[in-house]
Amino acid sequence: MNMKTTIYGFTAAVTMGLSGAAMAADQQFVTIGTGGVTGVYYPTGGAICRLVNKGRKEHGIRCSVESTGGSVYNTRTIRQGELDFGVVQSDVQSAAVSGSGKFADDGAFPELRALFSVHPEPMHLMARADSGIASTADLKGKRVNIANPGSGTRVLAETLMQYEGLTADDFALAAELKSSEQSAALCDGKIDATIWAAGLPNGSSQEATSSCDVKLIPLAGAGIDKLLSDNSAYAAATIPGGMYPGNADDIPSWGPKATFVTSADVSDEVVYAVVSAVFENFDDFKKLHPAFGRLVESEMIVDGLTAELHPGALKYYQERGWK
Repeated sequence: MNMKTTIYGFTAAVTMGLSGAAMAADQQFVTIGTGGVTGVYYPTGGAICRLVNKGRKEHGIRCSVESTGGSVYNTRTIRQGELDFGVVQSDVQSAAVSGSGKFADDGAFPELRALFSVHPEPMHLMARADSGIASTADLKGKRVNIANPGSGTRVLAETLMQYEGLTADDFALAAELKSSEQSAALCDGKIDATIWAAGLPNGSSQEATSSCDVKLIPLAGAGIDKLLSDNSAYAAATIPGGMYPGNADDIPSWGPKATFVTSADVSDEVVYAVVSAVFENFDDFKKLHPAFGRLVESEMIVDGLTAELHPGALKYYQERGWK
């Protein structure tokens, strides 16, 4: 059985009773690419799959979640037909459609399709309290994790560095750790700081600030103001004081939104079923992670979406009178 058959479905003949009659049972299998297990992408994919699987007797779709390298990886793998859906940053979605940034060598991906956006993702610059880091300027000469290649956080880290006049050569070490590895590395003293973007709250930041003395560093000033004015995919954000242990004050930041995407190759029926599973059970969806608590349907079908809406999603939104 090839991968396409595994992902998009198979037909099984079932022999029924003494009559020997056969009944065809069609079942669709779809996979959502997410991110590291300590971030918010993984539980986001899990929340969507949970609601899809709740109705699989009606629509025949079985949904599974895959922990991946993140936004850039998810987008490329959807393009290759090896993932059906993915959670990606809004700026990564935009770059993929236009074939810019990390996708300059890939070329434009006009077949990328948007379904909806989810939570905002503020940048977290987390530093050991004993590192002497109080601003981005203090990162020079330090051991800094700039995230794994293929992740959306890596794109954001490089954007932050560009606007703050930093390069990887300015660091004593430019580590490329995954989000699931950064907290232990920080608390074990292997790195001094890590750059990380995720919804609020998230497990990786909670793990770091609960395990050792870690401070969130403000991301504000002239460089950030220019970054925001040059990049409409990003917006100012705040990490509320008290959300993480040892960080009592509000921390100014910025970031993209998480978005949920697919390919034009995925059928209208499957996309319609996935979208309706989320929005027909929206109150339940919002309870599945604290980052979803303030979501509003009318904003989710517009904010952070550069790719065209998939026709299956558009059909549902039109039926609801939202489009």
